[in-house]
Amino acid sequence: MLTVSQISKRYGDQVILSHVSLVVNPGERVGLIGPNGCGKTTLLRIVAGEETPSGGGVSFTPPDLRVGYLPQGLEPPPDQTIRDLLYPEARRLAGLEAELETLGHHLAETPTAPDVIAAYDRALGQIERLGALYVPEQSAVILAGLGLDGLDLDGPVGILSGGQKTRLGLARLLLAGPQLLLLDEPTNHLDITALEWLEDWLAAFSGAALIVSHDRTFLDRTVTRIVALDPDTHGAVSYAGNYTAYVEAVVRAREKQWSQYRDQVVEVERLKHDVQQTMARAVRKENATKDSTQRRYAKKVAHKAKAKEKRLERYLDSDERVEKPKLSWQMKLDFAEVAPGSQEVLRLEGLAVGYPSTGPLLAGIDLRLRAGERIALLGANGTGKTTLIRTIMGELPALAGRVRFGPSTRAGYLSQEQDTLDPDGNALETILAVVTQSETDARNFLHYFLFAGDDVFVPVRDLSYGERARLMLAVLVAQGCNLLILDEPINHLDVPSRERFEQAMATYDGTVLAVVHDRYFVDRFATGVWVAEAGTVRPYLDREDYLKVRVHGNSEYPLAG
Repeated sequence: MLTVSQISKRYGDQVILSHVSLVVNPGERVGLIGPNGCGKTTLLRIVAGEETPSGGGVSFTPPDLRVGYLPQGLEPPPDQTIRDLLYPEARRLAGLEAELETLGHHLAETPTAPDVIAAYDRALGQIERLGALYVPEQSAVILAGLGLDGLDLDGPVGILSGGQKTRLGLARLLLAGPQLLLLDEPTNHLDITALEWLEDWLAAFSGAALIVSHDRTFLDRTVTRIVALDPDTHGAVSYAGNYTAYVEAVVRAREKQWSQYRDQVVEVERLKHDVQQTMARAVRKENATKDSTQRRYAKKVAHKAKAKEKRLERYLDSDERVEKPKLSWQMKLDFAEVAPGSQEVLRLEGLAVGYPSTGPLLAGIDLRLRAGERIALLGANGTGKTTLIRTIMGELPALAGRVRFGPSTRAGYLSQEQDTLDPDGNALETILAVVTQSETDARNFLHYFLFAGDDVFVPVRDLSYGERARLMLAVLVAQGCNLLILDEPINHLDVPSRERFEQAMATYDGTVLAVVHDRYFVDRFATGVWVAEAGTVRPYLDREDYLKVRVHGNSEYPLAG
């Protein structure tokens, strides 16, 4: 269905892709993964025909294969209606139907006119093709699944949020009837319900898909093969199975390489020691006697030592030599020690949050957050999760009730919009503004967050979302916060960075309240779950209890007290 042959891409002297090849067969779901900046989006754009490769080629089978491409960002004209965005062929379909009606009148008058018959058949064929792409029942299912069923289709796109635009782009793509899907981060801005709906839709999809995603649970549930782009070689390696199978394969290969490397180190040391001993014996023999026979023997021993040294050099230069495994270029986080907190870190009493002009989004919230808990705040988009977080942090006034922090609680906030950073500052200035330390110490500290060399001088406005998220985390760590309040902390991080983030969370002694949609992160990280639903926030014992209640809809599975 799709064949990518020896694709290379460079921008000037910078190599992005080098001789990348892959095949996507009918019915396959292939996950394309790799750290940010390794060329995933570039490869999708090349396959979609939006970018030209420096070498290699792309072919489709059949050549007229319908390809649907979902880019990361969708910015349609703000005055375009939602209907026109979702159904770009609707106006053409209406025009064809009017044309068909006119041709029908002509046929009634001249039923044997060949040009009228041909035009009628042509218009009818086009209507049938376009009509097949617009099935009201199917449209309703897709819009509802993505949480868009309440939109006014005649309203302008400009009034929608970025997340709604992204979901509209996905809906438009699915409605267009593609045979091959190219999806670049389709899970961004989807809540758990919409994520699971998309997983079910893909499971029933008869075509094929090439998917870039940082959502590991989504990859586990949708793909049957992983293609990993290597940021060092700029090539690609294919692995059978889902994301978990890929991780297991990489770990096994890494362990095997480490074992071979350790054996090699022992063997090299043995050979070096043998060379040194043989050479030392020759020197001792030659220095200990003036007898010509013995000295000739000493020279033979020295020659033997030289031969062993040459063999060692050839071994080290040979293809048999095993390279020392490289650590993946992942986010290196090491949370500073945090001040001990009180047993009760945060209490919400009769809290209502929202805006006076529109009324409360959430009300009747009575919750306690205890020291050491890691709570995932879940809920559909638009339910008020971010509004609750901003109210807790004092950025919005409570409509009712109150927020109480423990006496020794020091809260740090990572906002979804990343608007707590000064766009005119850089990483080094940002850290030096919150801690007293030398520039050298600050640069060493930032290195743990992947700001190396001159990266520390790049203005915040020029940083990517992932880089800004890492910088904001660095600030929280440097301040020694014992309560981290995180709004979508890993939304813009690649998979390696997400995993290092989780490792950091595992060693962090403080308390965490995090709005998050990454189910893999929730499963590995959360000790409890709060869910924004039905106009309030309900605490569940854990994520599994939440899923059971949501699926079964009964009281058999109790809420946390």
